[in-house]
Amino acid sequence: MAIKILIEGDDQCINCGACEPECPNNAIYAEGMEWTYSEGTSLSGEAVLPLGKRVNADEVREPLVEDFYFIVPDKCTECKGFHEEPQCAAVCPVDSCVPDENNVETEEELLAKQRFMHP
Repeated sequence: MAIKILIEGDDQCINCGACEPECPNNAIYAEGMEWTYSEGTSLSGEAVLPLGKRVNADEVREPLVEDFYFIVPDKCTECKGFHEEPQCAAVCPVDSCVPDENNVETEEELLAKQRFMHP
């Protein structure tokens, strides 16, 4: 399961930025930032992601969220292959980095994604 950043409720992101430098996949971006699949990974050009999605890894993409930090689910591996726990959640002072119930993946899928992005 990917991690997401809460942007509503009591545990809402406060835009402190503590999470961004901790992500080994460069899956976390500041509010309103454009992003690419290639940034922080070994991906480039046309690629087929482990779950079958075709992308141009170098294409600049629109921000997923305009007013808060956000995590790109296709790049999030919950830090599998790097750390024992998601580092964004470990450093978040308001506990706004939580499992994303809309992006459920097994540990094997997360590890395969990590190996795909960082061969």
